[in-house]
Amino acid sequence: MIGIVGMIVIFVMVFGGFVAAGGKIGIILKAMPFELIMIGGAAAGSFLLSNSLATIRHTLRDLGKVFRGPTWQPADYRDLLCLLFELIRLVRQNPVAVEEHIEAPQGSSIFQKYPKILKDHEAVEMICDTMRAASMNYDDPHQVEEILDKQLEANYEHAMQSSHAIQTVADAMPALGIVAAVLGVIKTMAAIDQPPEILGHMIGGALVGTFLGVFLAYGFVGPFASRIGAVIEEDSHFYKLIREVLVANLYNHATNICIEVGRQNTPHHIRPSFSELEDALRTVKAEAA
Repeated sequence: MIGIVGMIVIFVMVFGGFVAAGGKIGIILKAMPFELIMIGGAAAGSFLLSNSLATIRHTLRDLGKVFRGPTWQPADYRDLLCLLFELIRLVRQNPVAVEEHIEAPQGSSIFQKYPKILKDHEAVEMICDTMRAASMNYDDPHQVEEILDKQLEANYEHAMQSSHAIQTVADAMPALGIVAAVLGVIKTMAAIDQPPEILGHMIGGALVGTFLGVFLAYGFVGPFASRIGAVIEEDSHFYKLIREVLVANLYNHATNICIEVGRQNTPHHIRPSFSELEDALRTVKAEAA
């Protein structure tokens, strides 16, 4: 919703200010369709030319994040901590019993309590792979910790491809606007024998290209890229929480301490409160009894 409000504010302030200052909106509206074809078409073509098919698909999917916001909400962080609590407690009580849950999470009675997390392949894979590695009795927990860090970094870089791709288009759009403006000037020069009034309209129409290139780049495309990057950054805290809890488990801290380490390392605005988490864990313990 806030994204839609932002777009409305941009349009109202820019075009409203132009009209309020005495500008004639008709010149812009007349030239806009043709300028948009040139600028938008060139931007789309350069996007297709500079990215792989996988990146293009990834970017198109991520456009919705501008309006949807982060995937993981505060309640999801609480559920994740409860899930990790159940798994760690089980592996401490019976290391053999946890194998059925980490080897086949889709059929796990523990994972099925948290369907949103279960649907996320990256989160489930990180949890299961790390607990599987821990069961191999690594002499040095730093080995698993290093693997987790590299996995998080690789996943983050992959997720940010869409933001980088859109930002590249935003960087190119002012120059594409100049290209459209130059073409408009060429058209104007071909009609140099026309009266000044007609030439003025033609020159104004040509300058619409420069305006649109800058306006779209800094008013929409660039902010889209920034917003997608911000959403990806916030969602990355979900996976960092997994790392914090499972690394604490590798060092054989008490189960409650492992969970609290994860809670404390979660940003405040999405961190479940201590009492909220205690109530949720109390319910988990009661169900397991």
